[in-house]
Amino acid sequence: MEKDHLDILLEDIREKVELVLEGHGALHKEIRDTRAELCEKINLVDFKVETLNSKIDAVAADLTAHRRDTEAHSSVYKVKEGK
Repeated sequence: MEKDHLDILLEDIREKVELVLEGHGALHKEIRDTRAELCEKINLVDFKVETLNSKIDAVAADLTAHRRDTEAHSSVYKVKEGK
C-alpha cells in the first residue's frame, strides 16, 4: 500500500514539474519573440535618427553656404539688425 501511495505522489509531482517546464518554455518563447520585436523597433528608430541627422546636416550646410554667399555681396545686399 505504501508503494502504491508513493507511486501516486511521484506521478503527481512529475505532472506538476512537466507543467512548470511547459510554462517555462512558453515564457522563454515569449521573451525571445519580444526581444526580436524590440530589436526591430530599435533598428527602425536608429534608421530614422540617422536619416534625420543627415537632413539636419544638409540644411546646416545649405544655411552656411547661403550665409557665405550673402556676406560676399555685402555692397549690394545689406542686412540690418532691428533695434
